[in-house]
Amino acid sequence: MTDAIRLLDRLLELSMPHLIAAPILLPMLTAALMLMLEERQRRTKATLTVISGVLGLLVALALLRWVNAPETGDGPGSIGVYLAGNWMAPFGIVLVADRLSSMMVALTGVIAFAASIYSTSRWDRAGVHFHPMLQLQLMGLNGAFLTGDLFNLFVFFEVMLAASYGLLLHGSGRLRVQAGLHYIAINLAASFLFLIGAAMLYGVTGTLNMADLGVRIAALDPADRGLVHAAAAILATAFFAKAGAWPLNFWLVPAYSAAVAPVGAVFALLTKLGVYTVLRLWTVLFAPDASASAQFGQTAIVAIGIATLFVGALGILGTQRLALLAAYSVLVSAGTLLAAIGLGRSAIWAGALYYLISSTLAVSAFFLLIDMIERWRNGSSVAPHAAADDSPFLGEDLRLMSDVNLDDDAQALYGRAIPAGVAFLGIAFIVCTLLLAGLPPLSGFVGKFAMLAGLLQARELGNAGVAFMALLIVAGFLTLVALCRAGIRHFWNQPHANLPSLPALEVIPVAVLLAASIGVTVGAGPIMQHAQATADALRSSLVYRHAVADARQVPPPPKENAR
Repeated sequence: MTDAIRLLDRLLELSMPHLIAAPILLPMLTAALMLMLEERQRRTKATLTVISGVLGLLVALALLRWVNAPETGDGPGSIGVYLAGNWMAPFGIVLVADRLSSMMVALTGVIAFAASIYSTSRWDRAGVHFHPMLQLQLMGLNGAFLTGDLFNLFVFFEVMLAASYGLLLHGSGRLRVQAGLHYIAINLAASFLFLIGAAMLYGVTGTLNMADLGVRIAALDPADRGLVHAAAAILATAFFAKAGAWPLNFWLVPAYSAAVAPVGAVFALLTKLGVYTVLRLWTVLFAPDASASAQFGQTAIVAIGIATLFVGALGILGTQRLALLAAYSVLVSAGTLLAAIGLGRSAIWAGALYYLISSTLAVSAFFLLIDMIERWRNGSSVAPHAAADDSPFLGEDLRLMSDVNLDDDAQALYGRAIPAGVAFLGIAFIVCTLLLAGLPPLSGFVGKFAMLAGLLQARELGNAGVAFMALLIVAGFLTLVALCRAGIRHFWNQPHANLPSLPALEVIPVAVLLAASIGVTVGAGPIMQHAQATADALRSSLVYRHAVADARQVPPPPKENAR
């Protein structure tokens, strides 16, 4: 067994430079193949989606294993660099796989795989080209996580956003069209700011390669530093808008709550991409060795993160619709991560990265679970013995409140076994509540506890640290109150004459995401070690810069001697 693992590691080491491009090429080629099929061949497209999802997840796990393997590359925490077109940085397109980007690609693979399976139950038939658009969105997400160039980051952002426009409108309806218009408008404005900021950076530094930008910003003339800071502020505005940060988050809740369930589950990754971009660029461009630009914008990042967390917590408390609860949970997660990033301590970053995994899995599972609960609540499930109109609260002669515990045959309801479908929905809802509220013993609590421990270890906590600590605890309590209130309303307060009809294609993805969340709890030790190593590497961008700068072109094959 040990020899087999060593052989696998050796094969990964040899194929790794090309494997870095696989998370981008695989969904792109799958989408191209799907577009050649007719729309009525949905089953074939669904099969291709699942196969592509499995392969993409395996590739992502292989990358994650490789960057953490101590015997590959140059040592622990290897960084893989792929020179597309075989042009050296900073002149050519560069893809970089380190601990952070590999973690995000693996998280994308898990959620996309679960959402694609869930969609095959019914939602892929609610419109056209669902599966190709999903593959293109995955291509954009993976490319944005892996790219080492600012302009190509913009390209992958636009690929992802173009696909998300169609996915948001999938299923049609007035609410989706209205939310889609707002979503498109804000993202077009953010993309315009992205271009302006990138053009300003290029005009001053002469490069858009991230690693090269970090070197050149550190060596800038004082007269040019103000222009670079202005360009960074414009870029940050675009990324904050995409991350759903306050005050640019007015579009997020209507858009995410209007999207169909599998799209909402994948959209939970979009805000994390905005957070990832802020973390990546801030640590590379404004590292501690960036001279007068070191840690530029730190106060603004903390303030925006705390404000976003506050708004998200108030929104959760103020709504009772399940879809809105899930959307506001996305805001709480984004605000927590931005505030933790801005505090700039590796111990807090490690807890935040662990929390990022936990919260994203939980929110994605919650979006899928909400679809099943609301379908049951609306009476579209198969009723085994009565129609929804036969509820004890309906009819001309309303029954007494004491009859609520009796079924239509006047048999007592208490003491009976809970139907399997209701039990699954209830248990899944409880697990999501524990994860989103950050209660023990699940991973949401572990992530929040790690961030709080990092805060308490700081010698000078400061007003921002105290505010973040208080809001982190209060937001968890408000989330618990809101979700408990929603659970009572949907499971206890009103009787249901029908039982939920839960297809296996819907149950399995939710169970997989919740099992992954529990797995994150069980494997908290190694995952936290990975998160701490990632945070330590982000604190100093020298390893990242050297890995990109030292990547060498592949020599051409020798030419045959001419006769």
